[in-house]
Amino acid sequence: MLSAGLVAGVVGLVGGAPASAAAQPEPLPVLYNFPAAALISLANPNADPPGANDFSCRPSATHPLPVVLVHGTLANKTNEWQAVAPLLKNDGYCVFAPNLGGDTPTSFLQATRPIEEIAAQLGVFVDQVLAATGAAKVDIVGHSLGGMFPRYYINNLGGDTKVNSLIGLSPSNHGTTLLGLAKLGEAIGVTGPIESFCASCIQQIAGSPFLTALNANGGLRPGVRYTVIQTRYDEIVTPYTSAFLSGPNVRNITLQDTCILDGVDHTAIANDRVALRHVQNALDPAHPRPAICVPVLPTIGG
Repeated sequence: MLSAGLVAGVVGLVGGAPASAAAQPEPLPVLYNFPAAALISLANPNADPPGANDFSCRPSATHPLPVVLVHGTLANKTNEWQAVAPLLKNDGYCVFAPNLGGDTPTSFLQATRPIEEIAAQLGVFVDQVLAATGAAKVDIVGHSLGGMFPRYYINNLGGDTKVNSLIGLSPSNHGTTLLGLAKLGEAIGVTGPIESFCASCIQQIAGSPFLTALNANGGLRPGVRYTVIQTRYDEIVTPYTSAFLSGPNVRNITLQDTCILDGVDHTAIANDRVALRHVQNALDPAHPRPAICVPVLPTIGG
């Protein structure tokens, strides 16, 4: 009978390898460039971002909770998550990213429907992820509206029992003045036509009935961890501090406090490696990684 060592040697000579030494899959490319991501989505707005929506994925003991990525207003899963999805998949997470709130699931412009409808769609998707993976809860990473409206799902649709943490990239938590343009629009009577095309846009104006109700009594649930990652150069959520939340289970991060070189704006924050390191650490606070500080350009990322 051949010894185990001899068998291993023969396998090596013929070009094979023991199963334990099988090659690991190549890391997925991470695209820190928003314009390039937008071009990809123009070709196919329904394309899954790299590493996302593998419903055969089973969470590991290291990362037991799947991550659901939630896009913002007028965006879609393809142009939002060309950096975040592959980055987290490379880290070993099961990653999922739906299109939500568009006229159809394949529409280029998503998240235009009333926020209550979009939140209900998110709830259906989270249930699908939990059923497929066998996990008890999910973590949510959202950009802009996608970092705000999951709180409606958490607060009003039973999401507090299914969400472990909500991480917002420039979330519109307290709405926006759009540098004063929102009030101007109300004054000249253009909010009605905008609402007919994008109901969620009007609901994100600072002081709207939706936001007033959402933020009543703080708008948080004690069993959920909240992280807000925001840039001082946000030109959409204004003032930029309106993104922040307040509570014992909240961490607010201003990117320029940790990296003065980071010039990212609202549009490109999901393609900003400085911001995404904070996302990685918020998902796994027990194993923090060193901060990153590199130049990041507005509208581009880096």
